[in-house]
Order: sequence, then C-alpha cells, then structure tokens
Amino acid sequence: MNCECVKQKSDLSLLCPVLEEYAAVPGSLITILQQAQEIYGYLPMDVIYHIAAETGSTPAKVLGVATFYTQFRFQPVGKYLIMLCNGTACHVNGSERIAQTIQEYLQVENGATTADGLFSFSIVACLGCCSLSPVMMINEETYGNLTPDSVKMILQEIQKKEAAQ
Repeated sequence: MNCECVKQKSDLSLLCPVLEEYAAVPGSLITILQQAQEIYGYLPMDVIYHIAAETGSTPAKVLGVATFYTQFRFQPVGKYLIMLCNGTACHVNGSERIAQTIQEYLQVENGATTADGLFSFSIVACLGCCSLSPVMMINEETYGNLTPDSVKMILQEIQKKEAAQ
C-alpha cells in the first residue's frame, strides 16, 4: 500500500505491540482502534492508514468503522473531556440548560476544545445513567442530577485544581 499522500506525524512504532497481537485476528478492528486511541488520544489519519495496511483492510473500511462509533475521535481533545448526555431522560430533565451553561461558562461549542486546551465538550446520545439525569462525564468521573449552578461549581473546581499545579 502506498500511503505517501498521508503526512506521517505519529510515532507508529507505539502501535506495534497492538498490531502484533491483533492484526491477524478476524473481527479485531474495533479493539485495534480502541487501543490506538488510547495510545494517541485520538485517531490521526496516518494511524488509520497504518492500521489499514497492517490488517489488510482498506483505509475506507477502517475509517468507516471508526466513524460509525461515537467513541472514536479524530481530533485531539482537551485534558478534560466533557460528555453531556442528551438521551431522553436527560433531555426531559434539562440537559439543554446544562449544555447552554457549559457553552457559556467555558466559551466552547459542542464538538470543540477551549482555547487553552483544557476542556473539550461533546453532547452524546446516551451515557446509560438515566436515573442520574441530567448527567455528564468528565473523563472517567460521572456527575448526575445536574443544575446550571452545580455544573459551574464542578468546572470551577477543576479550574482551581489546574491553576494550583
């Protein structure tokens, strides 16, 4: 495969152990993509092309799988990834107000990263925590029963913690 059209900027050697373990295993493309995202923080295009070449797939197939699942990212994200649920329970219980609060407080749009690179914000279909609605996750931490005021307090605490470092 000739991938010269893709600028290589990623250290593809970091992916070698993953590809050695899974490249020849049928049905392992999602696992490879998950581990690649864990390594790089997102899925750079040169990594997509490399995975395709090493697994015997086409870049279109790899990209098709990666774009189908919302868990995969194609741009670097901030240190804190905010995922706000907009599932039925969250929507009914005010996730729209929470989204507006996050966007105004951080000056960030859905799908974007703050100018300082600290926060990325994404509205997602469902986090599976309906009893906590409205709910958001920041990295691995889940926050439920949100109000505009509680969201501001959570974000302020993170900002204070970062300023102290």
